[in-house]
Amino acid sequence: MIPAKSLAVSGHRFAARYAIAGPHDAARGRAEGIAMEQTIEFPVDLVADDDIRRHVVGRVEAVDAVGPELSVVRISYAAETFAGELPQFLNVLLGNCSLYPGVRLVGLDLPPEVLRQFRGPRFGIAGLRRLLAAEGRPILASALKPMGLSADDMAAIAATMAEGGIDIVKDDHGLANQPFAPWEERVRACAASVREANRRLGTRTLYMPSLNGPAPEFAERARIARDAGAGGLLVLPGLTGLDSMRALADDDAIGLPIMGHPAFLGAYVLSEAHGIEHGVLFGTLYRLAGADMTVYPNYGGRFSFSRAACRSIADACRAPLGAVAPILPTPGGGMTLARLPELDAFYGPDTALLVGGDLQRGDLLENARRMRAAIEPGSGPAAGAPGGAAA
Repeated sequence: MIPAKSLAVSGHRFAARYAIAGPHDAARGRAEGIAMEQTIEFPVDLVADDDIRRHVVGRVEAVDAVGPELSVVRISYAAETFAGELPQFLNVLLGNCSLYPGVRLVGLDLPPEVLRQFRGPRFGIAGLRRLLAAEGRPILASALKPMGLSADDMAAIAATMAEGGIDIVKDDHGLANQPFAPWEERVRACAASVREANRRLGTRTLYMPSLNGPAPEFAERARIARDAGAGGLLVLPGLTGLDSMRALADDDAIGLPIMGHPAFLGAYVLSEAHGIEHGVLFGTLYRLAGADMTVYPNYGGRFSFSRAACRSIADACRAPLGAVAPILPTPGGGMTLARLPELDAFYGPDTALLVGGDLQRGDLLENARRMRAAIEPGSGPAAGAPGGAAA
């Protein structure tokens, strides 16, 4: 038996909600197992009835039957269990119980005392609109494709997109340090071409290179991109880590907006009986980890996300979350120019609409102008784009 202890705890708690598949009469027992596993990972009967049992062990607050063979349980945890660190916060939420079949993280209840420990996005929706001088309309984004082009070819495409009125030109997530267009050569060429287009046309397009690279080079590549004149950064937290993205967002020496990409994270969300609910992962957790934009597959594209899943992401991006700024949902994944009015109606103006390959089907410049006109009739460089140049 572990002897009784008296712990200094604040009394502040946060809660996670889990969907548990299986018979309703087994849900409470499974919830109590999660509460133990996510905190002390130790037999509760071996802990004296003291502050460890009262405060450290997760507390089952509610068990509700929500459907046949499905329950939702709410478990609260002491704020001290994660000590203000994002990796341990994720560990408490779903660490070992991610190995349990039939358990899915579906919601978070985060009090101000917990939210204050996360800086969140540096820019968010309002900050991005200021950078882009883009008010009252969706932000327009596209990607440099395909892999295999040279750095100069990529730079020419980026400049044409900027001339056509695209707000954000990002590397495709598969662009890394391939010999066709080595990372630093590509970043410098694309940043320079977008900067020149902005200077010449009075636009404010941001170029966002991908930081898809080895861990020892992650922070250094961010610095190189900043020094080269990149206007933002594309981060793949499924590959490089949510806390790496958080550290980058918190770094005042970098100070660039961040677009989070979902690569490698599909397995977390695709099962209805396991993993993490779409909005929790790509909305709430991305916000806490500092993303200013979150890319995800839109319904009806190449992937299987439903309208409901996409709505949950968009809602989580923009819902009140203490002082953590709302961010731009950025649906993509096989989107076409023809669908822009539909997507504008579905998501509303506080969205970034990402069209990749379809933008290059035919005349790229004309298609970019059509994309801009679809969400802002009469706009585009020919009609007088916003003044100023991106940093």
